[in-house]
Amino acid sequence: MSDAATEPRRPDETGVPDPFPLMHPLLKKNYGDWKWHDRPRPGVLRHMAHSGDQVWTVRAGTQRQLDVHTIRKLCDIGDEYAEGHVRFTVRSNIEFMLSKEEMVAPLIEKLTEEGFPVGGTGNSMSMIAHTQGWLHCDIPGTDASGVVKALMDELYEEFTNEEMPNRVRVTTSCCQINCGGQGDIAINVQYTKPPVIKHDLIANVCERPAVVARCPVAAIRPAMVDNKPSLEVDEKKCICCGACYPPCPPMQINSDESTKIAIWVGGKHSNARSKPTFHKLAVAGLPNNPPRWTEVADVVKNILYAYKENARDWERMGEWIERIGWPEFFELADIPFTKFHIDDFRSPRGTLNASAHVHF
Repeated sequence: MSDAATEPRRPDETGVPDPFPLMHPLLKKNYGDWKWHDRPRPGVLRHMAHSGDQVWTVRAGTQRQLDVHTIRKLCDIGDEYAEGHVRFTVRSNIEFMLSKEEMVAPLIEKLTEEGFPVGGTGNSMSMIAHTQGWLHCDIPGTDASGVVKALMDELYEEFTNEEMPNRVRVTTSCCQINCGGQGDIAINVQYTKPPVIKHDLIANVCERPAVVARCPVAAIRPAMVDNKPSLEVDEKKCICCGACYPPCPPMQINSDESTKIAIWVGGKHSNARSKPTFHKLAVAGLPNNPPRWTEVADVVKNILYAYKENARDWERMGEWIERIGWPEFFELADIPFTKFHIDDFRSPRGTLNASAHVHF
């Protein structure tokens, strides 16, 4: 056997894929040569090139976790109504690119008929971003995609209309350790108690050194329980992160008593108008109760509509809260203020108080 035959195949999926082979012809032709763009209606973008070419983009929301039948349906719609060119956004919206204005209305009508809402542009509530949940993650406290479905069912019109003071980014996360979340409103699972250990299973299931090494605060150590090798947790050190659960499922971190949901507000990544900011805690300890998460939905709607009714034009959530003050925010959003909301951790002020703005 030759050396060439035994050499392993080199991976060809590394790096960012080349966007040009599948790009709409007009986007490729006018790449980097656009004159202006606008939004004729919610969910529709129009880009005008210096050459006179126009590209119309129609954005529709999906259920985020897409099955093959839904993908085929969306692709069939793209083939029939949108010249066969689509792309997915980071929030799993699908965008159809068109070269003619007269194609926009039939496409929107078909998407609406099939249950895909058109919107999410401009000063609207865009599709909620979320982590993988039970489908892929090894440490989820809940199914983040289920929270998204429950919330978007109730906030559907805020996606299809542009009636917010500014864009609203909402995120959900299955836990606060691996993914967390950062947005105008962030819905994160929090573990509130140390893991409950099933000692009779540890020796048969877990590699104890790997579990000890996984703990970020050195709160886990080997132990003997009923003459069997097991593990124990120093509850004074434990931060209830759940990192021990993936390598050792008998260390149960999830339960109705210990798995709660917290809502954070005011975070944003952009430098527009104000510097990027971290979000801050608004509500903690909400029940993790699928499939509708009614308590979570009620708090999110209170915050969202208080912002909608009281913020000035172009203010993001955090900018509005900073202007009116946190006491006023808690009152308008009908949220109780507790001692746990007091942020007295000041150590990283010098390193985290950073911005890309030009200062004079």
